[in-house]
Amino acid sequence: MVFAPVEAQDRITVIENGRVLDGSGNPWKYANVAIQGDRVVRIGDTADLRPDRVIDASGFYVTPGFIDVHSHAGSALASPWLGLNHAEPLLAMGLTTVFVNPDGGGPVDQAAQREMFLAEGLGVNVAQLVPHGSIRREVMGSEDRHASAAEMERMRSLVIAGMEQGAWGLSSGTFYVPGSYAPPEEIEELARDVARYDGTYISHYRDESTYSVGLIAAVDEVINVGRVAELPVVLTHVKALGPLVWGFGRAIVSRVDRAREEGIEVFADQYPYTASATGLEAALLPRWSQAGGRDALLTRMADPETMARIRQGMEAGLERRGGADRIQFRRYQSDPTIEGRLLSEVAEEKGQDPIDTAVELIRGGGVSIVSYNMHDDDVETLMVQPWTITSSDGGLVQMGEGVPHPRTYGAFARKLRLYVKEKGTVGLAHAIRSMTSLPAEVFRMPERGMLKEGSIADVVVFDLEKVRDVAEYTDPHHYSEGMVHVFVNGVPVVSDGTFTGQRPGRVLLKGN
Repeated sequence: MVFAPVEAQDRITVIENGRVLDGSGNPWKYANVAIQGDRVVRIGDTADLRPDRVIDASGFYVTPGFIDVHSHAGSALASPWLGLNHAEPLLAMGLTTVFVNPDGGGPVDQAAQREMFLAEGLGVNVAQLVPHGSIRREVMGSEDRHASAAEMERMRSLVIAGMEQGAWGLSSGTFYVPGSYAPPEEIEELARDVARYDGTYISHYRDESTYSVGLIAAVDEVINVGRVAELPVVLTHVKALGPLVWGFGRAIVSRVDRAREEGIEVFADQYPYTASATGLEAALLPRWSQAGGRDALLTRMADPETMARIRQGMEAGLERRGGADRIQFRRYQSDPTIEGRLLSEVAEEKGQDPIDTAVELIRGGGVSIVSYNMHDDDVETLMVQPWTITSSDGGLVQMGEGVPHPRTYGAFARKLRLYVKEKGTVGLAHAIRSMTSLPAEVFRMPERGMLKEGSIADVVVFDLEKVRDVAEYTDPHHYSEGMVHVFVNGVPVVSDGTFTGQRPGRVLLKGN
C-alpha cells in the first residue's frame, strides 16, 4: 500500500542559493541541490536542468536529513491507531531516519514489527536493532543467572534471525533487568554473530555512576565487546550520572581515545541535556530485588527483613541521583496528579520520607521520571569529541500525555540553538556531521547521511536564526521550530514550514 504520492522519476526539485553543509564536517558552500525521484542528482550548477519546482533557500542551510541512532519512537510508529505515524515531532527537529529498539528493548520478531510500521505508512525512515534484553527475557525470563548452553544457542539463533531480517545491529541495556543479569561474555558471543553481518553494537552500559561495577569499568566492558567481536560499538546516551561521578567525562574520553588508538571502533551518542529519564524502579531499586519480575519484587517488598535491605539500596540510589529534589515524575498512571512534580514536593505534601514515598509509588505501578543528574562540563567535554553522535533518547507521545522529557520534542534543535548558536561549544559543521554522516558511517549506511550526487534525498533546509527547542521540562509538549523544508526519500514532508501529511518513510533493511 502506498501512503504518499510517488514522485515521478523525471520530476525535478531544485533547492537554490542555500548554504550547503554536505555532512562531512567541511564548511558550508553555496551550491544548488537538485532532487529527482528519491535521489540527489546534482550539487552545484543546475542551469541546464528544467525543474518542476524551485525552492529559494537564500539565508538558509541545506543539509542531509538528521539520523537519530537512539529513538524510543518504535512502539508509537508501529501502532498506527495512535495517529503518530506521521512523526511530526520528529520531522520538526529535522529527523528523517530513526533507529528503534534501543537499550535492549523492543520486539524480538523484527519482521512482525516491520509489518506494523508499514501498515499505515511512515513519516520517517525506520532502522531496526535486535534487542538483547527482550531476547534474554523470552529465553530465560527475568532470572538472575548465567544462560545454559542450550539457552545461549537459542539467544544466538534469535539474534541471527533478527540480523537476517535486516536489522542494523544489537542493542543492549545491561543497566536494566534482565540485561543486567547477563555477564559480559554473553554479550561478546552474541556480538560475534552480529559482526558476521557487518552490524554494530550499541549499549546502555552497565553502570553510568556507582550502581554496580562503576562507570569506567562499564565503559571498558563495551569497548571490550568491540575488541573481542571486532565490530563498531557505541556508548549510548553517554554520560556521567550523579554528583559522585561528575568530572568523569574526561576519563571516558581518555578510555575511548586509547581504545581507538588500539584500533577499536568506539563511538558514543549523546542527547544535549543535563537531565536523563528512566523509570523510578531502575533509578532506585537494587537489581537483585527485581529478579523474577514484578510479582517477585512485590513479594520481597512485603517481607520486612528483605524490605530493609531494599530500602538501603534505594537510599544509595537516591544519593547517586543527587537527592529527591532532582527527580521529577513524568508519567504515573495510578496518579497523574504527580506528573511534572518533584519527588521532594510529593513526599513533603504526604508528610513522608522520600524513600517511603518512592516505595509507595513503586508498589502502585510503573513510574517514569526525569532525573536532573548531569554536569554541563561533562556534557560539553563529551559533545566536542569527533566520535560523538547526536541522539534524542526520545519517543513519540500523544500531545498532552504525561510530562515527558523535553528531548522527545527538542533534542536536535536544542543542540543547534544552545550549543552551536548560544554557547559556541561546537561549530555548526561539527554538529551537522554528528547528526548525519557520522551515524551513517557507524551503522554502515552508504546512501544516507551525506549530500552527494546519487545519495538518497533525505534533505533538510533550516533557518539557523529561528531554530529553537520550545519544549521545557515542566511544559514539554511543543514542537521545535526552524525547519523550513524537509524531504524524506525525495518527498516533501515539511514544505515552507508546514507539514504536508505525506508518509514516504521506509523500513530500512541492512544490505538492501
